[in-house]
Amino acid sequence: MQSNWNKSFDLMIKSEGGFSDDPRDSGNKLPDGRPGSTMLGVTQYNWEAWTGHQVTHEQMKKLTPEDVRPFYKRKFWDVCRCDELPSPIDYLVFDIAVNGGPGRAGKLLQECVGVPVDGGIGPITLAAVAKQDVNELIDKFSAAKVDFYLGLNNPTYEAGWLNRVKHVRTAALGMVDSNQT
Repeated sequence: MQSNWNKSFDLMIKSEGGFSDDPRDSGNKLPDGRPGSTMLGVTQYNWEAWTGHQVTHEQMKKLTPEDVRPFYKRKFWDVCRCDELPSPIDYLVFDIAVNGGPGRAGKLLQECVGVPVDGGIGPITLAAVAKQDVNELIDKFSAAKVDFYLGLNNPTYEAGWLNRVKHVRTAALGMVDSNQT
């Protein structure tokens, strides 16, 4: 499949926003007791693991989209085999992988296409996706994301997550239209 990586990354990074050190966000808690932060959707914990050393909040604040692009490509896009998914399903899967984890993304996709659910996107899942009507899968996948977010029972972030589902769905449907012209 033709890679939709750059467009998907650009859309996702807009959804992730800038710097946050909100202590209510579980992603902003480091295992060693230090208060953590998030920049462009990358938690300090994950950035430290990626770089191999501790970083400060000031260093996190200075991250740019170009700094985090390789992180997102390897940890989410590649893990979910998005280059093997049709556009815009690749974007839908990538976006929820970033927000809910690659395993969750795989499970939601598998539930939507009716294959055994193990969270790993492999040949069986890819074959099932290829048989789907793209518009119907966008709707099914978006509804599954809504159910996932509502199931988290987190009123602090719920409205933002649901707004993200709407935005991602609209962008995905726009990709279908542009792919058909």
